[in-house]
Amino acid sequence: MKKSLVLCGLLLLPAQLPAATPPAKNTGDLDWSVQKTWKLTTKPLDFAQSLDNKMVYVLGEDSKVHIYAVDGKKMGTIPVDKSTTAIDIAPRGEMLYLVDSNNTYTAIDISFTQKIDTSGSPFLGNENAAVTMVVFSDFQ
Repeated sequence: MKKSLVLCGLLLLPAQLPAATPPAKNTGDLDWSVQKTWKLTTKPLDFAQSLDNKMVYVLGEDSKVHIYAVDGKKMGTIPVDKSTTAIDIAPRGEMLYLVDSNNTYTAIDISFTQKIDTSGSPFLGNENAAVTMVVFSDFQ
């Protein structure tokens, strides 16, 4: 019985000692470099970058979400409510998510229209006919 008490006491003894700070580890030198910098047109409140690193979304103090290409070219702006406090995006940047101080969540579908120069190209039918292009990117 005495051996059991002594053994239990010895096992508990290290737990009662103050925890020592682990020694600092030498992590080596830190290497870093600035990749891109550009001037924003408004004071930023929040931002999100697409996982493919192609688009940057900045919630500005001017109650707009400014959308930039990764090289800093402004792609457009979306007006938002003044109470918007944070933004996030879907992984490919196709959806913009907003939350505001009024406990409101908003999801906005985002797509970009691009002009394609077809001048001088042969065509069949009405020259001013509407054209719709659909991209299927989820093949299995």
